[in-house]
Amino acid sequence: QVQLVEFGGGLVQAGGSLRLSCTASGRTVSSDTMGWFRQAPGKEREFVAAIIWSATTYYADSVKGRFTISRDNAKNTGYLQMNSLKPEDTATYYCTLGRSGSVYYAENYNYWGQGTQVTVSS
Repeated sequence: QVQLVEFGGGLVQAGGSLRLSCTASGRTVSSDTMGWFRQAPGKEREFVAAIIWSATTYYADSVKGRFTISRDNAKNTGYLQMNSLKPEDTATYYCTLGRSGSVYYAENYNYWGQGTQVTVSS
């Protein structure tokens, strides 16, 4: 059974930083694709970032240069470092594993965390 547990969300002022973590059990992060998606109220879930088995990373244009995705293979944990946060980054953030197909589409991932809320105040 695959489980993803996320930590690190919270309330931060614009310009601040947060680091999200996602610890996996039942699946090896280093041989999989870990993705991060977010969903704001009334909006569709959108791609944020992904890191594949080779450590190649992908980012949405809206977060490029501000967010960094990484992983710690020994801890089987992935991270999303979020800097220079903006109010429009406010959303519930989800980590994912088990990709088949393009990294950019939520329907291509099989396993999801419970989500963690990020709120950025102006």
